[in-house]
Amino acid sequence: MTIPVFYAISDDYTKYAAVSLNSLVKHASSQRDYTVYFLSQDLSDRHMQDLRQLGSPNVHIEFFTINDDLVTTIQNRSENYLRGDFFTMSIFFRLFIPNLFPQYDKAIYLDSDTIINDDLGKLYDTHLGSQLLAACSDSSIQYVNKMLIYIKAVLGLDPKQYINSGVLLLNCQALRNEGFINHFTTLLEKYHFDCIAPDQDYLNEICDQRILHLDPKWDAMPNDHTVPSTSPSIIHYNLFFKPWHFTGVQYEQYFWDSAKETHFYQELKTELADYTDKQRAVDRHKLDQMLAKEDKIVNDPLNWAQVKKQGTVSL
Repeated sequence: MTIPVFYAISDDYTKYAAVSLNSLVKHASSQRDYTVYFLSQDLSDRHMQDLRQLGSPNVHIEFFTINDDLVTTIQNRSENYLRGDFFTMSIFFRLFIPNLFPQYDKAIYLDSDTIINDDLGKLYDTHLGSQLLAACSDSSIQYVNKMLIYIKAVLGLDPKQYINSGVLLLNCQALRNEGFINHFTTLLEKYHFDCIAPDQDYLNEICDQRILHLDPKWDAMPNDHTVPSTSPSIIHYNLFFKPWHFTGVQYEQYFWDSAKETHFYQELKTELADYTDKQRAVDRHKLDQMLAKEDKIVNDPLNWAQVKKQGTVSL
């Protein structure tokens, strides 16, 4: 049985994805078979070859081009912005995996800013039952008061149950059977909900009460407020905690240990050295830009919580 693993990337994220892929291959059990798919709209031939070379006899690398027609309902609108300042279609690709790959009953999705320290077969073996997906609660927002207010007042959800979408175990069969993607596109076209984390918010809303919460070790995120895990299975450099832009990031050594084993290592070290304090200050300010949305939409009559109260939307 093949374990399917998916990344969704744009071409400029190849070098980070390569570091993640290298760590995945290192920790893949030799007794199991894996196929890693890269979903993209603009991946160059050269970068495909870079990624393909990182495969192994039992970790096969495949590429899938996302057709414009498939994502035509997702527009470059402010409510679909990532991190409050730019639009990237790739964050939505994970939502289409169950329908694009009907041969799989389950699948793993990973953001490219991750490092894998364990065999993903262990995650894949998680029994989902009737749950639509498995993920970890988003630990990166538990100490950000405005995010807690946003989740409660705008999304109408429990912040402790709000999951991060960077590491997902998808119950593909159940998501197909429940018509998840049609439901998503219907809501998107009808309401255009203003979101801080667009794909993640839709997953939390539509799958609410149908999510299996994983051990936090499967999505360990750098956080200034918590003691780092001593044995993280997956590290996720979420938000602005990127070791290729900042030093002193929790879990940074895991990234650089894997990066050294790829031919992108010197390029990544140069990127870190060339990144200016002004750019870092801008990155830190992006969080404020994200959180500024909360002030604007907390009383919006068409936010998630208000629409749910009106009983005009079925989630």
